[in-house]
Formats: sequence, structure tokens, C-alpha cells
Amino acid sequence: MFRNIKTAVSGFIQYRGETHFAFLMHRIAGLATIAFLTLHILTTSTVFFAPQWYDVLIQIFRNPLVMIIEIILAFFVIYHGVNGLRLAYVDLFRPDLWEKNTTPKMVKRVMLIALILWLPALAIMGFNLLHYGLGWVGVIRW
Repeated sequence: MFRNIKTAVSGFIQYRGETHFAFLMHRIAGLATIAFLTLHILTTSTVFFAPQWYDVLIQIFRNPLVMIIEIILAFFVIYHGVNGLRLAYVDLFRPDLWEKNTTPKMVKRVMLIALILWLPALAIMGFNLLHYGLGWVGVIRW
């Protein structure tokens, strides 16, 4: 049994090009999205079920390490959504693209689109990290 698990895990780890990277990133992003949603639901539910814990959790989330993890997590959520749209488009409308050598080009485009969509979140979350997490930046008055 353990040999089968070792074989499966080693098959995931071996690098086989850009398409394999996209596959691994999609899996990791999916797990990160599940972790985020679970944590978000549990944290938000403390407002109703245990209000005294909500403020404690908010203080934990203002830890700079946790804030950096949240910034990375935001990228994973965006990447998972954009790559999921790519997969759905190819599966539903253009299955012929699976046979052509266009997948590496599409993977690069997905990464670029995800990075572009992530930049506003990075700016906002980065400012919050600098302001609330590290206390380096004061409030900007417009």
C-alpha cells in the first residue's frame, strides 16, 4: 500500500514541462482555496457563535507572516479560477486544442492573466501588511 502511495506522489513531483507545472499549480491552488474557504467560514462564524474569539482571530490574522500567506493565497485563488476557465473552455468548446501543441502557450497566458488580476489585490493587501502588520505606513488621506 505504501509503495503505491510513494509511486503516486513521486509521479506528481517529477517535472514534465509547463503543462505538468500547470497541473500541479491547479491542484495546489485548489487545496489552498479549500483551506481559505474553510478558514473564512469558521472565522466568520465566530461572530455569531463565539464573539469573544473573533477579536482574537483578527489579531492573529494581523500577524505579518499570516498576512504574507494570505497574499500568496489570494494569488492561488485567482490562478485556480483563471486556469479552471481555461480548462472548461478547452473541454467544452475547443477539445481539438488538447491535441495541438498550444497548451504551453495557453499555460503562459493563464499565468500572465492571473498575475495581472492579482496585482490590485497585492497592492491592497500589501498596503494592509505594511500598515496593520508592520506599522510602517500611516493612513493615506485622499
